Amino acid sequence: ESLIRHGVDVIFAYPGGASMPLHQALTRYEDKLRTILPRHEQGGAFAAQGYARSTGRPGVCMATSGPGALNLVTAIADARMDSVPLIAITGQVGTSVIGTDAFQETDITGICLPITKKTYLIKNLEMAADVFRNAYEVAINGRPGPVLIDIPRSVQGEYIELDENWEAN
Repeated sequence: ESLIRHGVDVIFAYPGGASMPLHQALTRYEDKLRTILPRHEQGGAFAAQGYARSTGRPGVCMATSGPGALNLVTAIADARMDSVPLIAITGQVGTSVIGTDAFQETDITGICLPITKKTYLIKNLEMAADVFRNAYEVAINGRPGPVLIDIPRSVQGEYIELDENWEAN
């Protein structure tokens, strides 16, 4: 919902276990947000870059945790070097197992610190609207560039309604 309210109309998203609730949520917005399934996460991130370069608006890509998230890294670094606004969204293991070397857990926020303008880890759903709003602004303001939003699977399973004045909060 936050992406749509910022004018995002296309997302390049490759599914995986830790991002499946996000992909299922996208189906509710098929009439407003086109989901393009790339053949590989890296291809999706570069496609999102191409979208950003051709439209002047941030490109958005999404991948799962672990190796899927790591496959975005080259395109994120390239977006940083070329000042391309990019929002990379990754699924993550549940909050209760972060830091335990859980199956397909990688510290993608830590890995991406030197190649993004900012990284975010949404630890609870109440943070989500603010994080997405801030990420969009960071991606386009000043020198444009990439941001990364990491969302644990446990948070993805929650649901809240955005109120009409969500940007004012």
